[in-house]
Amino acid sequence: MKTLQELTRPNIWALKPYSSARDEYQGKSASVFLDANENPYNGPNNRYPDPLQWDLKKSLSRLKGVAPERIFLGNGSDEAIDLVFRAFCEPREDNVVAIEPTYGMYLVCAEINEVEYRKVLLDEHFQFSADKILNAADEHTKLIFLCSPNNPTGNDLNHSEIERLLHRFDGIVVLDEAYNDFSEQPSFLKRLDDFSNLIVLQTFSKAWGCAAIRLGMAFASADIISVLTKIKYPYNVNQLTQQQAMEMLHRYYEIERWVTTLKEERDHLEKEFLKLPCVQKVFPSNANFFLVRVTDAVQIYKYLVEEGIIVRNRHTVALCGNCLRITVGTKMENETLIRALKKY
Repeated sequence: MKTLQELTRPNIWALKPYSSARDEYQGKSASVFLDANENPYNGPNNRYPDPLQWDLKKSLSRLKGVAPERIFLGNGSDEAIDLVFRAFCEPREDNVVAIEPTYGMYLVCAEINEVEYRKVLLDEHFQFSADKILNAADEHTKLIFLCSPNNPTGNDLNHSEIERLLHRFDGIVVLDEAYNDFSEQPSFLKRLDDFSNLIVLQTFSKAWGCAAIRLGMAFASADIISVLTKIKYPYNVNQLTQQQAMEMLHRYYEIERWVTTLKEERDHLEKEFLKLPCVQKVFPSNANFFLVRVTDAVQIYKYLVEEGIIVRNRHTVALCGNCLRITVGTKMENETLIRALKKY
């Protein structure tokens, strides 16, 4: 791996970050706060939140087995995705490589930051080759994006190929594990010590049922996390989000039950879809959704909308012609979907 200084944009490496009032105050407990120009009324929402979310990070550390200084919390995983572009990629000079198809925000962030985005098509099994990824890279490739389980395909990427890529690439590999809670494959969080060039993304939006609070997590070396922390906005995770996340951590066993139920419903839905005349293929999934090839994705999508049922039409996505992406809902929602498709 190149040194972190070699990978980081020179202006970011030299940047002196903004220091907020709550960054500067440390030490003894206090009851009178006259440092941050806050309104003294309407507590507790009148006070700025902890800019580094230490209490939440300490609780997450115990659950995830990752030291607090190796955790970045952001406004959804999208904030961390955008920050790695801003930290490591020089606009109009550097590039990133990603699998295709995959989560669309990698491309959007590349275009916003004027960074060349190189796509490497998955094979017919929706798997990638480390060699093909590396062949698409050059001396200006700073980042490689992988998503496992992948979106919209739903499958786990081959772990041995991920490891080969981590060993051979001299830049940073961003592994998006937004759906890992639904997979039988272990998270790469346990491998952070093995790969100093690895960033693992996770989220509260999926298994945790907290899409509305917009809380994403990035795990990496303390040095990489310090670069991301340097350039984030001062109070990027609000107090209400931090409080809700702490509450959900105390309900972890309930989350585990949700995951078990959703996996059971996913398996049941896949079997039911195989019986439908309009279905040509159901792709195996390790996420809380699955991809299905149908006779006419556009018409079936429109039909379901008229029935008050919204799925995702992926017909125009690479390798996903005539495919719909089906999110697993409650048992009642899933039965409503199947009934509607039986009438199609």
